[in-house]
Amino acid sequence: MSDVPDAFARAVETLRGVRLRPEIDLQEAPAPQRLAPYAVALTADVVSGDDELGTGRFVVLHDPAGHETWQGTFRVVTFVRATVEPDMAADPLATSVAWSWLLEALDGRQVAHTASSGTVTRVVSEPFGTMSDRQASAELEIRASWTSPDSRLGPHLEAWGDLLGTVCGLPPLASGVVASLPPPGTSRRTR
Repeated sequence: MSDVPDAFARAVETLRGVRLRPEIDLQEAPAPQRLAPYAVALTADVVSGDDELGTGRFVVLHDPAGHETWQGTFRVVTFVRATVEPDMAADPLATSVAWSWLLEALDGRQVAHTASSGTVTRVVSEPFGTMSDRQASAELEIRASWTSPDSRLGPHLEAWGDLLGTVCGLPPLASGVVASLPPPGTSRRTR
């Protein structure tokens, strides 16, 4: 750890101070080894009551020398996948709306960022034949990355948590609230 640059150590520390809403179970995960000299990765599962609503991954890459494609030294790489109603996934505007949720989450947390890029994928699975008694299902997937101008990455993680909640259909929390009451008839899962 002695060879870790101060900027990266500060970035990791800002991530450790973040508390996301209680439906989001955040865990540290193995970071990619070949994309940058320094990296940290987090995974999340979104659970409300007994329902698994979605999953995600938040990765911070750091190259002290900078990276031309990133246009900086810190790159945030994210992934969000959630089950959605088939009607929503079938909407031709679903991908544009999902991308706007990302931008709104970043703006809502006043996250400075550049060089944003990504994709939004919608998948509708309709069963046929001997599986025709099953319900159609759909998923929405957002893969996005952006560059941070500095090591203050806590707000980036908070914005990603907001995006994850939105895509999973969780109701928004009031400003300053980090927990919500569970829906009637459900109990909060113990972690």
